[in-house]
Amino acid sequence: MRTFDLVVVANRLPVDRVVDPDGTEQWRTSPGGLVTAMESVMPGRDGAWVGWAGEAGEAPEPFVENDMYLQPVALSAEEVEQYYEGFSNETLWPIYHDVIVSATFHRFWWNAYRAVNQRFAEAAARVAAPGATVWVHDYQLQLVPAMLRELRPDVRIGWFNHIPFPPVELFAQLPWRQSLVEGLLGADFLGFQRTADAENFLRACRRLVGLPTKGDTVTHHPHGDDGEAHTVRASAIPISIDFNGLDELARTPEVKARAAEIRSSLGDPEILMLGVDRLDYTKGIRHRLKAYEELLRDGEVAPPETALLQVATPSRERVAAYRNLRTQVEGTVGRINGEHSPIGAQAVQYLHHSYPRSEMAALFLAADVMLVTPLRDGMNLVAKEYVSCRHDLGGALVLSEFTGAARELHQAFVCNPHDIEGLKQTIMRAVRAPEADRRRRMRALRKRVADHDVQRWAQRYLEALASAPERPERQGRHGKSA
Repeated sequence: MRTFDLVVVANRLPVDRVVDPDGTEQWRTSPGGLVTAMESVMPGRDGAWVGWAGEAGEAPEPFVENDMYLQPVALSAEEVEQYYEGFSNETLWPIYHDVIVSATFHRFWWNAYRAVNQRFAEAAARVAAPGATVWVHDYQLQLVPAMLRELRPDVRIGWFNHIPFPPVELFAQLPWRQSLVEGLLGADFLGFQRTADAENFLRACRRLVGLPTKGDTVTHHPHGDDGEAHTVRASAIPISIDFNGLDELARTPEVKARAAEIRSSLGDPEILMLGVDRLDYTKGIRHRLKAYEELLRDGEVAPPETALLQVATPSRERVAAYRNLRTQVEGTVGRINGEHSPIGAQAVQYLHHSYPRSEMAALFLAADVMLVTPLRDGMNLVAKEYVSCRHDLGGALVLSEFTGAARELHQAFVCNPHDIEGLKQTIMRAVRAPEADRRRRMRALRKRVADHDVQRWAQRYLEALASAPERPERQGRHGKSA
């Protein structure tokens, strides 16, 4: 079996199997924040990616796609239900997102989670070259670092959390909290979106496991007090996007023409508001719709002069909370349109689809106001994608303070989505802002995202992993000390 110096381990492979109308099968790049971020990082590196291919049953044979070696991991239908839909998304996801919906605890889900994590660790161990760097991603694989270290003590192990890490009071609810902490402590470096997330993890180490912390490090003895001590660094390295790639795409004649076509198809409204989200209860879609509905009732906005286009990408449709959310959102959209739409002009255009990158760029370029209103989000790359596409310096970003992006994008119109009255006022501030103010804000936002793009994120992360538990010498973008 081939081995590699850089191994990425994630719940999913970066591709999906699709069947064309003529019956031929091919692999196509998956949607999603992790794949979008990593697809501009991996090219040019001698790397492998370990992950599930997305279909229950036997795993496909390893294959090469886009010059990357892909090592599929098998999941049975029962494991998909228990490890992924169950423990990952009905136990961990709610706890890590402020318990917006209640978490469910089942011991057999935990057993499936542990078994699948062991399988991922074994697959990573097989493809990692001696002394390789192994980069594990996200909440589905929190036991992999310690399991992998047992199998391959020679490799360098990093883990990155794409979602928030909860306060200790919420994390403490998990019956398996100590095992999760000990699983993560198999890594050399733990990366988080926000400093608060890293601090939450270190606090969990101290208060729930009784481990000593110093600054941004924690020390433990994985093989008992007589064994060798292992020190782990936990720090914030917020993820970003491929700014240059999106900027170039949004400047193409095809995308510009499509943006104009979108506005025309909606009746050329004076103000086009846009929401683009996975259909997830953390994204604040219901709060956004409530604020917009009240603005319509108040007479602050009205179709056809104003329109809201909401793209809700299908997500986790076998999980009850997500099915309920879809019913609620679609019911709200129907009510708004029934009460506030004149003939020929819908107040809300609702699209339950996923779209290719070029179509998303056109939507971003068409929108006057981008509504990003999660109740809790590790980062939210949509906010950064919108900014990257606005080479015209048009548009305004309304951004929830409960996103990681709000820690970086200070010139956005920041809101508290739980405060419906305040959200309405923030939306109207964005709508009514003078053009010079909007351009000034967008210029600053674009500079921030351009300076802190996905390549810089990956470079900073890998430097931190190589140096851990010490901090790396700060480097500039071109290798000069900063």
